[in-house]
Amino acid sequence: MTDQTNALHFGYEKDSQGTMVVPIYMSTAYEFKNSEHAANLFNLKELGNIYTRLMNPTSAVFEKRFAQIEGGVAAIATASGMSAIFSTIVNLCESGDNILVASAVYGGTSTLTSHTIKRMGIEARTFDVSNGLNLEELIDKKTKLILFESLSNPSLSVADFDTIVEIANRYNIITVVDNTVATPVLCKPIELGCDIVVHSTSKYTGGQGLALGGIIVEGESCEAKIKNNPRYNHFNEPDESYHGLIYTQLPFPSFTMRILLCVLRDLGATPSPFNSWLMIQGLETLSLRIKEHSKNALKIAQFLDNHPKIKKVNYPLLQSDANYEKVVKYFKDGASGLLSFEVEDYDTAHKIADGTDIFSVVVNIGDSKSLIVHPASTTHQQLSKDELISAGISDSLVRLSIGLEDADDLIADLEKAIG
Repeated sequence: MTDQTNALHFGYEKDSQGTMVVPIYMSTAYEFKNSEHAANLFNLKELGNIYTRLMNPTSAVFEKRFAQIEGGVAAIATASGMSAIFSTIVNLCESGDNILVASAVYGGTSTLTSHTIKRMGIEARTFDVSNGLNLEELIDKKTKLILFESLSNPSLSVADFDTIVEIANRYNIITVVDNTVATPVLCKPIELGCDIVVHSTSKYTGGQGLALGGIIVEGESCEAKIKNNPRYNHFNEPDESYHGLIYTQLPFPSFTMRILLCVLRDLGATPSPFNSWLMIQGLETLSLRIKEHSKNALKIAQFLDNHPKIKKVNYPLLQSDANYEKVVKYFKDGASGLLSFEVEDYDTAHKIADGTDIFSVVVNIGDSKSLIVHPASTTHQQLSKDELISAGISDSLVRLSIGLEDADDLIADLEKAIG
């Protein structure tokens, strides 16, 4: 079935009430049939609901549905996009390891990987996502993952999937792709050879800025990289915290099972069932909305590209953009509603952001309403000057998240603000 049909039906078997809408199961815990049933669940002889920190029927539908659309074998929903990234890192790494991170990533990802996990003894080494040519020289025996965004926020760089995947496969290293901006409708990293995909579902998946959420999707290729790979010994050796369980010997995807049985168990970055329900509602219309977001964004990018007061526009579907060939190769049906542009200076950027009427000054993206922000002083404010330059963010950069309003109204609003 197609993505749109799966988004409406996959993973939900109607309960005894025959409800058309997936129910919200607002419960922290679940009754067992008897003590033996409880013991079997805890011993993994059976799979079933134990406690909502680990699993929930509403979240389970969201996970199954999202994994199907993304092309994965399993998924785990999390409390936010950042918890999805952090959970992925700690599932693969320990003190003394290193990870390779694209220089052009969301500000929160940059501070997490450059500062927070550094205190845990995990080193982050940066590479250029647009060509990946310096990737190989950064790899050693302690490299555990390669993290990048399919479409970077806010520089709109398209990943060089072919080069990154080829190098990662040659060294048997897990690739982790943040596909938040592109969504699985426009880009499918697993089909392009990547192993793990993460999302902030707070963005385009939810679609209305109503709730926080994240998700981790495991691709089929991940299991082969983990099994008997000395880089990931903790998946292949007994886990003392679970009575000697060996994850790669389970008849389930081992990366996802360790997230579930270890990371969620201990860190508890679990979504509310209500938030998972909201994400299910958003997922049903994602393929329709993201195409409209993309259509509006291209029209606005073309307007800005021809405006005399705009120095540069970042949108991959502009034929003049350096990412045009890659976006045509790796994407379909658009390039999202995110774009950015550069003006004369810092003050001009702030003047434009404050001068719009329809656009709201908000740090979110992927909302049905159009948003505008100055990244250097907000979303990426924590980065040093060198880190900002490396991420392609100047003091004069303005980011737009194009919503579902009429594109001509948005153009008129920007034209007034630019002056």
